[in-house]
Amino acid sequence: MSALVKIRSERDRMSAIERRIADFVLDNAHLLRDYSSQQLADAVGISQSSVVKFCQKLGFKGYPDLKLSISEALFRTDNGNTDTQPVPAKTQDPARLGIDLWRCKSQAEEATRLINPPKALTAAADAIGSANTVFIIGLGEDDIHARAFALRLALLGILTVHNFDPAHMTASLSAAKPGDVLLMFSEHGMQPALCQLGRHFREQQGRVVTITRHSSNALRAHADVPLLVSAHDERPHIEPLLYHSALKHLLDRVFILLCEADGQRRTRLQETLARIKPLLES
Repeated sequence: MSALVKIRSERDRMSAIERRIADFVLDNAHLLRDYSSQQLADAVGISQSSVVKFCQKLGFKGYPDLKLSISEALFRTDNGNTDTQPVPAKTQDPARLGIDLWRCKSQAEEATRLINPPKALTAAADAIGSANTVFIIGLGEDDIHARAFALRLALLGILTVHNFDPAHMTASLSAAKPGDVLLMFSEHGMQPALCQLGRHFREQQGRVVTITRHSSNALRAHADVPLLVSAHDERPHIEPLLYHSALKHLLDRVFILLCEADGQRRTRLQETLARIKPLLES
């Protein structure tokens, strides 16, 4: 993982001072090679020791190690590998806007992929695949992803109970058995109702899988398997698009693992799609 990708993916979990350093580095990556650690500290308005601690927390030996990694990332970018945050398009040129959006989405998906190790995705897929029932909930806009993923699991023959109301889901969970899975979608992970559902479900010996932003949030603390999404942009009309894109890519990876793990699921998927097709064409 390059330094710039690592900084972007870890930003939500940083302290206020660390975020100031991170934002300065991301915004001024091309200038950083001419900055000493003291100059960087002066530019941000912090102590030099804070810069050193920031570098070490990211896994680098010190500031020179971080600067070298960023320089290498910039070199790859200059040779066609876009690893840095692109400059927002200042014109209304559709081609420029499209390229900018594609790069931002690619970076969000890469950061999300890197912060979710293969063992986490495998654990989520194994839990879902072995459960008698998968209960799925998302509130508000999160329900869009919850509903779509519930349909995908149903196409594989996995029994799902989808709901967008915490009270109704509480009633549904009364039928849960040990080993069942509660899959909760919450971008910011701060809804008390979902946290309560998670505590209740774990008391029933069920397994909780959460999908939230890569931040310290209450819901994530209740998960047996937390899946994380990293998507950042200063433009408020762009950041939600990056989140949805990265989240979809993450769910696609879990879906593929479920398909590849069981040939019967793939057969069931083909049979179900064949039965649905005439209904859509009529």
